[in-house]
Amino acid sequence: MSNNSSVVSPSLSATDHPLLQPLNIGGLTIENRLMVAPMAGVTDNPFRRLCKSFGAGHAVSEMIIADTALYARKKSLYRANFDNEIAPISAQIAGAEPDKLAEAARYQIDNGAQIIDINMGCPAKKVCRRLAGSALLQDEDLVARLLDAAVNAVDAPVTLKTRLGFENGRENILRVAKRAEQAGIAAIAIHGRTREDMYTGEARYELIRDVKESIGIPVIANGDIDSAQKAQRVYELTGCDAVMIGRAAQGQPWLFRDIGHFLQTGEKLDAPSVSDIKEIVLAHLQELYDFYGEYSGCRIARKHIAWYTTGIPNSNAFRQAMYGEESTAGQFQVVEAFLHAHE
Repeated sequence: MSNNSSVVSPSLSATDHPLLQPLNIGGLTIENRLMVAPMAGVTDNPFRRLCKSFGAGHAVSEMIIADTALYARKKSLYRANFDNEIAPISAQIAGAEPDKLAEAARYQIDNGAQIIDINMGCPAKKVCRRLAGSALLQDEDLVARLLDAAVNAVDAPVTLKTRLGFENGRENILRVAKRAEQAGIAAIAIHGRTREDMYTGEARYELIRDVKESIGIPVIANGDIDSAQKAQRVYELTGCDAVMIGRAAQGQPWLFRDIGHFLQTGEKLDAPSVSDIKEIVLAHLQELYDFYGEYSGCRIARKHIAWYTTGIPNSNAFRQAMYGEESTAGQFQVVEAFLHAHE
């Protein structure tokens, strides 16, 4: 990617920008403060390593339900695979029973994780029906018991990922954040929506700023950060210690490089060419095939291919044809041919 002529000067000096400095979480050093948000079905081992190769300082694993009956399932084994990852490794767990959450935390530390992240932010119905994820925000006493149980279970940093509250008008993030700090949580990541919001409307950052001003542990801002300029704006609005990027990185893992370059130089990078995208996609596909094998690799790759090719001419027709490919070799060939035709 080459620089374009557009230069936008961040309000802070480039090389001294706080978001590009190391961050200490519970005694462990994160290389910079640009983080990949945990996303079920997305932030697997290949995607985490890919984002880190483009400059993300940290990436949290997909959510793993705190139930020993699920540990041996093939999907959970993939989610808990940290092979060849850049340290420190963070495993996210979710659950509504303190003893099971504590057991899951110990399991993941034994499995190679160095940081445990607790999910109290997932808005998905199937998670909330278990009274896990963001549904927990309805019961602050249970939140406190879960946090205490996880922190006391392991000799490692425990972080928290959460939302502003369960319902609009009843945002309780200030109380939850203060209780998290009291429990010994090492850092808190806050998505600027309630569970009621799901992913609609715009993220709200005012309460994240209020949390930052009220507690002493690192506060990570999350929600709608989809560009270098937005990362800078959210930093200015919240005073956060780090930014966490989720959906915007789907199909554009180079976003972390764009943000780092902008914060460092004040310059915006050009969008990647189709040739750039082709190189990235084909390498990512090979990683997915090697990691998941023939059957799952082909199917899991489909959503990534769809994200990568959005906006390229004739991509809708291409995607419909691509979905019909049942082998990794066939899928790889049609993707390579489509991108080659648009180089």
